[in-house]
Amino acid sequence: MSDTPSTEPSFEDAMRELTRIVEHLERGDLPLEQSIALFEQGIKLAQSSQKQIDLAQKRIDELLSVDADGKAKTKPFRTDEG
Repeated sequence: MSDTPSTEPSFEDAMRELTRIVEHLERGDLPLEQSIALFEQGIKLAQSSQKQIDLAQKRIDELLSVDADGKAKTKPFRTDEG
């Protein structure tokens, strides 16, 4: 089960698609409108990936947190973006 909404691609899928988009744009042989459409798609994928990275970092920070006595702090973890 994934922590990301099903409407967003997995981080790995997003990275593969971003790589494909960058390769197409770097060739420079696409019409302007197609280049803009790919760029917009790339921005959306990058934003989705950043959200996933931020969520992962938050989870790691919570897992590594300790109290003043050196004991692990535990608390419920929210997977929504609220």
